[in-house]
Amino acid sequence: MVWRRIARTLRDGPATDRTEPPPEDTVQSLAAALDAAAQRRLGRSLAIRHVDTGSCNGCELELHALNGVVYDLERFGLRFVASPRHADILLVTGPLTRNLREALERTCEATPDPKWVVAIGDCAVDGGVFKGSYATLGGAGTAVPVSLVIGGCPPTPAQVLSGLRALLEANVQ
Repeated sequence: MVWRRIARTLRDGPATDRTEPPPEDTVQSLAAALDAAAQRRLGRSLAIRHVDTGSCNGCELELHALNGVVYDLERFGLRFVASPRHADILLVTGPLTRNLREALERTCEATPDPKWVVAIGDCAVDGGVFKGSYATLGGAGTAVPVSLVIGGCPPTPAQVLSGLRALLEANVQ
């Protein structure tokens, strides 16, 4: 049974659809706009800290795709950092659970100004499918001030990049 499935996969290829890469002119214009906005705003590239407040990992998969070969976040002047002390943007995913409220507040306090908090996905916006649960408090906005909301369950990497671009362009002085 297993050998038949392996043979079929080798013969026919994977059953998944190929992802079309984004158009190169769109990628170049997005990269230029993000880089210019980050340079004007901060004088350097943008550092992102991801905070998971109890998600199902759907949004995390899309954030990991940002670091992959198709989107390659580094070419836009954006990078993920391990410490909130080095971050400019906090990306919050998942509904805010009671156990992680203090962790989110401390992470936000540890992030130096200027900082932005971005709620990624429906759960981080208002609790999503977990809204009303005894274990959740709602979205990230119940604990920290949110600068940008990117809805979707989960939002695509292109939506996240577009949202970050809009955030930077709106906050350019």
